[in-house]
Amino acid sequence: MSDETLSTYLNDHLAGSIGAIAMVERAIEENAATLLGRRLEEILKEIRKDQTVVQDLIERVGSKENPVKKAGALLAEKVGRVKLGGTGDPGGLARLEVLETLGIGMQGRRALWRALRVVAKKHPALRDLDLDLLERRAVEQHDRVEEWRLEAAREVL
Repeated sequence: MSDETLSTYLNDHLAGSIGAIAMVERAIEENAATLLGRRLEEILKEIRKDQTVVQDLIERVGSKENPVKKAGALLAEKVGRVKLGGTGDPGGLARLEVLETLGIGMQGRRALWRALRVVAKKHPALRDLDLDLLERRAVEQHDRVEEWRLEAAREVL
């Protein structure tokens, strides 16, 4: 992976995190004062922490955040609202689909950390990262969200 390719890859994942954060913030609003809302607040903090790692990596490889990808991620999240229930479906199918989308994103983040692990020796900017910890965190987040998703499936389907 060249530095330019690595930068593109990191920016792709940064865009994914931007879309995820927007989606989770909306889901928190729609599930305010519920157990799911509180759970999502915890996950949101963790997603932001991982997003900061990606932002730092982009800088460390001598690149910049791609504003077009960032804007595209926000636009995609807004368009996705139409499919994911749109306006106010906190107890229905939208909740299940948001959790499903979030879980898929967490698998993508795990894939990011695994890919970076196999190229870390070639990129000095990656060498001091605890990629095992980051991967474990992605797995733990996914497992929690998957549990919530299955709860939602039992209630909704």
